[in-house]
Formats: sequence, C-alpha cells, structure tokens
Amino acid sequence: MTGMAATPGSVIRVPGIAALMAMSALSFAGFSALVSTVPLWAVRGGADEVGAGLINAVMMAATVAVQTTVPAALRRFGWRITLSAGTMLLGAPSLVLLTTDSLPAILALSAVRGAGFAVVTVCGSSAVARLVDAPRRGRAIGLYGLSLSAPQILLVPTSVWIANNLGFWAVFAVGAAPLVAAIPALLLGRRLDHAERAPEPELPHGSTTRLWLPLIAPSAVLLTITAPGGALLTFVPQFPEVGGYAVAGLFALTVCSASARWLIGGLADRFGYLPFQPPLLVLGATGLASCVWAMAGGGGAALIAGMAVTGIAYGSLQNVTLVESFAAVGPRHRDTASAVWNIGFDTGTGVGSLLVGFIAAQTSFGVGMSITAALCLFVATVVLARILLARRRRGAPQTIID
Repeated sequence: MTGMAATPGSVIRVPGIAALMAMSALSFAGFSALVSTVPLWAVRGGADEVGAGLINAVMMAATVAVQTTVPAALRRFGWRITLSAGTMLLGAPSLVLLTTDSLPAILALSAVRGAGFAVVTVCGSSAVARLVDAPRRGRAIGLYGLSLSAPQILLVPTSVWIANNLGFWAVFAVGAAPLVAAIPALLLGRRLDHAERAPEPELPHGSTTRLWLPLIAPSAVLLTITAPGGALLTFVPQFPEVGGYAVAGLFALTVCSASARWLIGGLADRFGYLPFQPPLLVLGATGLASCVWAMAGGGGAALIAGMAVTGIAYGSLQNVTLVESFAAVGPRHRDTASAVWNIGFDTGTGVGSLLVGFIAAQTSFGVGMSITAALCLFVATVVLARILLARRRRGAPQTIID
C-alpha cells in the first residue's frame, strides 16, 4: 500500500498519528534527558574527555548495529512486539544508572539504550510513510519531527541544570519515560499490524546492494550535519569560554532545529528535496564557525547565534534527506529506507561525539568543530555538482530520475 491516508486535510487527523507522536515524544524525552548528562555523570565519576565522548559513541554504535535488523524484526514479530520491546530497552537502563557512575557500566547501559533507540527511530520514521500518502509526506515528517524535538527543546538545555541543582536522580527518572511510551507503542503497533496488507518483502540474494545504493547520497548529507550536531549536544557544557551560555546555546539549537524541520516540510513537498541541501550545508558551516569563534573568546552571543544557525541546518536537512530516502526506494521498501536513514543520523551523532572528543583531548574543541565545518562545505560542493550534473543530463535526449 502507498499510505493509509490518501485524503486531503491536516495530517494530525490521520488515524495513528497521535499514537505515533505520543510514543515518539515520550521516547525522545528519555533520550534527550540523558544525552548531555550521562557524559557529565561519567566525568564526575573520573572519566576524561575521551571516555565522555565514548558514551554517546557506544550508544550510537549499538543503535546502528540494531537498526539493520529492525526491518527483519518487523516481518517476524510484527509492530506491537517490536515497538514495545524498543521502548523498554530505551527506558529501563536509566533507572540502573542511579546505582553506578563507573564508565564500563555506563558504556554497557548505553549500548542497551542504543538498541532500544534503534527500534524506536526506525519504526517511527517508517510509520510516517505508512500512515500518510506521499504528496503530504514532507508535512507529516515535519509534524513527526515536532514530537521528537519538543522534548529536546525542553530537556537538552535544562537537563544539566536539573542534574546540578536537583540531582542526577531527577534526570534519570525522566530518562525512564520510554517505559511509559510502551502504551502508545502498543496502540500504534496494533493499528499497523491490522492495516498492513503488503509487508516489506525480503530481498533476494544480491539485491540488497542495489537497494541501498540510492540511499547513500541522502545518508551522507545527513551524517555530515549530525556529526557536529552530536558533538554540540555532547560537549557544549564542557566548552571553554562560554560559561553559563551553554544552556542558552542548547536551547537555541533545539528550538531552531524543531522549527526548521517542521517548516521546511511543505517546501520540500512543493519544490523537492535536493535544491535545499547545498545552502543548508553552507549555513551549517557558518553556524559552526560562529561556535568556534565563541570558544576563542568571541563571547556568549556568538555561541548562541552559531548554535541557532546550526540548528536550522540540522533540522531542515533531517526532513529533506528523509523525504529523499523514501522517494529513492518507493513504497515497497520503506522500512529499509527508514533503517538506512536512521543509520546515517546515528552514525553521524556517534562519530561526531567520538571524533570531536578525541581531537579535543589532543588539541582543543575548537579544532574539532572546525573540522566538522569544513566537512559541511566539502559535501555542499559535492551535492551542488550532483544537481548541476542532473540538470545537464535532463537537457540531453535521455532523462534521469533523482
């Protein structure tokens, strides 16, 4: 089927969307509460910058590994079992964190959280494509993005403050919110299990590579922007020369990311996904340069402005690359498109944390963030060349499909 809803109107009224948003909001509340505080918890337990960076890197590595198995799990176990298991794996380790600040234990718990995060993210974005028809998919992805971003807006900037002023126990309690998300996950899973007429077919031997090839380009763009995004989320509280502006910067990043991911959906539906990518990557590099300047003594205003600008690119590129991924493979392989897209997102987040943490331990955070900004400019050039080549081929007798 091409979508469970093919009638015009607001996507918020599509059956199943409310349960999807509730599950996603609760799951990302748990994720967002811990993304900056668990590395800080480990540092207070004696870990250095590399150890702190390893935490989110290990979680994202586990996420990526499990994401490759989610389409098969959906075929074998169905949506209800798969989704509810994912929310429990994501939420339960937060309660165990209350008992230990040992780095090895934290890394093990982060791997379990990563497995749950893999299920929630792949199923969430795939459910959007199943619930909403293609002409409104950009808007639906934007709305789905709001359910992910709202808890990030609230918790990413404040979780460190809560930990420092109320105690880490309060943050870890919020981190267990995905356990509550099991309720809407079961409701959503029941709807999708009942409505699924043509589950994604298992690919014949040798066909996987051909399916994944069209997904490389959007995943590479996504990885490019999520690497600095993951580094900012992990390390801003530890940046030098920014003082109390870290909370304001995280707030600016998350608000601008959520707003941009929502607003660009209608534009992507109207004008397509590819033309937005090069300017957004350049915008991201500009924002990162401002963050580097702030660390060099440019002041808190430079940090806030830089993270706001980076957030616009970060959120917008999430939307347009997901739209491109679904368009690249068609309706029969939405689960695979969702898995590959999420692998790109989470690989970028993990690599960004690990790479910038490693570079900071050897040199400085400014050097690490400068490298991610340069990568954005390089990939923007590659995407622009891809657009120009596609236009030249359209002018020739043969045609191509982006």
